[in-house]
Amino acid sequence: MIVSAKNWQVGVIGTGKHGSRYAHHIVHDVAGLTLAAVSRRSPEGARQAEAWGCRWYADWRLLVTDPTVECVVAAMPPVYNQEIAVACAAVGKPLLLEKPMAVSVPAATMINQGFRQQALPLTIGQTLRYNRVVNVLRQQLGSIGTLHSFAVNLRLEPATLGWLDDPAQAGAGVSLHSAVHVFDALAFITGRKIVRVLAGARCARSVHLEDVLLALVELDNGVIGTVDCSKISPARSGRFEFVGETGQLHGDQVHHFCERIQGMERTSLDLDPPVSTIVPLLEDWLGVLRGTHPNPVPGEAGLAAVGVAVACLRSASEGRWVEV
Repeated sequence: MIVSAKNWQVGVIGTGKHGSRYAHHIVHDVAGLTLAAVSRRSPEGARQAEAWGCRWYADWRLLVTDPTVECVVAAMPPVYNQEIAVACAAVGKPLLLEKPMAVSVPAATMINQGFRQQALPLTIGQTLRYNRVVNVLRQQLGSIGTLHSFAVNLRLEPATLGWLDDPAQAGAGVSLHSAVHVFDALAFITGRKIVRVLAGARCARSVHLEDVLLALVELDNGVIGTVDCSKISPARSGRFEFVGETGQLHGDQVHHFCERIQGMERTSLDLDPPVSTIVPLLEDWLGVLRGTHPNPVPGEAGLAAVGVAVACLRSASEGRWVEV
């Protein structure tokens, strides 16, 4: 593994709403990463590249094979992820792949195996792991004794990007594009795996893909809880509630608060100011590239989150508990 303080030349595939955030932070906020090229199909990509001082490719394949691009960030609709990952692995370039990792378990498995076989770093953009509230919940979970149950929600405004309701590009609705954040965060906070689910899904304001998901989920230690994700209301929340033998932990990663409840006492827990979660992810990724930092979100974590989302969709379709 290479240990070096050199600057890494990054190519970003997909510089729309989310991918442009990665490009912006690479240019302005992460010393050690240099934006070498971007790929976007629309001519807006050329204007972005000029503003960021890098090259533009309408075809992402040309970015991947550009010999000056040493590593890749991909923030595309997930149906493209497998092809992008295979191309990066073939030319030996580390990849930071935005969630969801893939639209199916076989695709996610193939992506992960391809990078493992090449001994290449594959990092998944599960950025909620860097949220201040999520980290305090993880640190404080033991303070409420043995965990018995939990309730989590991630409620967002209706999607404004048309492709998010297009099965050919999105693969699924909130199960893949919101709930994977929650499934990964639950594993990160509790240190447990989700092993089975009983879910229901609906199209409330969307046409083709579910914008409401409600699931009972069971962890590998038998603890059960609820996950509630939607994109139907302009009122946003991201709440976690954990119930233990000696108290409760409550937090909201959107509204930035965290508290412990014991008896009738509510105690606010100290939080550092909110952080743009992409920046610390990129900083840790740079450590992975330099060989000085463990992979913060390896491919196995992305695969696990996709597996739970797919199990929820199957459960909603079949009306029964489904093992992950």
